[in-house]
Amino acid sequence: MKQRSAKFTIGEVVRHKIFPFRGVVFDVDPEFSNTEEWWNAIPAEIRPHKDQPFYHLLAENDETAYVAYVSEQNLVHDDSGVPLKNPQVAQVFEVAPTGQFKPKAMMAH
Repeated sequence: MKQRSAKFTIGEVVRHKIFPFRGVVFDVDPEFSNTEEWWNAIPAEIRPHKDQPFYHLLAENDETAYVAYVSEQNLVHDDSGVPLKNPQVAQVFEVAPTGQFKPKAMMAH
């Protein structure tokens, strides 16, 4: 298996290259780890390769907030400085004095 390093880190704010949404990374899969149904729902002409990191985002667009699953090839760093409005962000992250998102300590059950 080819060793891959994720370009983006947990807590990093990113935006999609094609579609108008952005979000903060809360988990990373080293390669595709979703269902075939989800994969096949992507139009073939824009379907990304499976052998790259995929990111779980607390995402948002102008209308709504949601969770997104996005390939690395479709993301870029978001340096707009515009605050995120997704209400889940405050549940998962705290903002460090530097302005970076840091995961909150989670208690295991």
